Amino acid sequence: MELVMIFDMRAPDFGAPREALFAAALDMAEWADRVGFDVIGFGEHHGSEDGYNPSPLVLASAMAARTRQIRLRTAVLLASCYDPVRLAEDLAVLQILSRGRVELGLGFGYRPSEFAMYGRRVEDRFDFTISVANLLEQAWTGEPFEYEGRPGRIAPIPETPIPILLGGFAPKVARAAARVADGFAVPLMEPAIWQTYRDECRRLGKADPGAYPNQGPTFLWVSEDPEGDWEWIAPHALHVLDSYSRWTADAYGAPMGPYAGGMTAETLRESEAYRVLTPARTVELIEALGDDSSLYLTPLFGGIAPEKGWEMLRLYEREVHPHVPRGRVPRWGVGAGSS
Repeated sequence: MELVMIFDMRAPDFGAPREALFAAALDMAEWADRVGFDVIGFGEHHGSEDGYNPSPLVLASAMAARTRQIRLRTAVLLASCYDPVRLAEDLAVLQILSRGRVELGLGFGYRPSEFAMYGRRVEDRFDFTISVANLLEQAWTGEPFEYEGRPGRIAPIPETPIPILLGGFAPKVARAAARVADGFAVPLMEPAIWQTYRDECRRLGKADPGAYPNQGPTFLWVSEDPEGDWEWIAPHALHVLDSYSRWTADAYGAPMGPYAGGMTAETLRESEAYRVLTPARTVELIEALGDDSSLYLTPLFGGIAPEKGWEMLRLYEREVHPHVPRGRVPRWGVGAGSS
């Protein structure tokens, strides 16, 4: 089972202070590394009212300095918000700093405001992101290259290659991931899109990445009092859902996917994607997921107070972690079939 801790650093007005959240995130990353989590996941958005982290590489660098083993995965970094040559340099330094623990999930984006902020066009996002993936691979050879008429050469070059995973849920993204990337980052998506990626890998004669790994809930909170904790968790979860609802409505004309249903505190509690469970029920969930699966913890979700996050993590460590299977770990196409 792959254990993932996610940080998006949202800090809505009713939540914990931003400085306290960032300080806690560094401490929690160190805890996750010590306990034996596999991955820290970093999202990216720009111009968000609640301060959703716009600088995943900066946060990843800070966490790299506080950890030793845990992998650092952008899920996803928005290619259109970067100069590709500078991105190649920054990632190379992060890979050296982290001693080879970076996994680059590269995404296409969907919010018009983010493209406008960086002088890009939404219509160009697919071709541009693929060109960034290709440029990074070329740049990290250390050989001279040319990008849009600009001469370039990246130094230093990390000894450990940085795997590039494309992230998205469109079939053409899945097929592109099989062609030009090292993997396909689609946690918490429908299994059908993974099957498209798997079929394309096999059609191209590449290693079979295997079946879609079982996925834990989008949000999981381990609690000795689920009924009581739901009362204060619901506003944080509804804030996140409302934010995504508005973002997808701006991008597509109407809310999309899991954000389209007008969630309430009551319907949220009925959702399988948002779970507040006792340690015993969490262990049952883990047993049902089995090995070759992913479990996600988001201890600062939607600006949750760090002290509440720590209470949850310590309960998890005492009563849940000893029951987590540590055999086969999904790698999303990177080293497919490895344990």
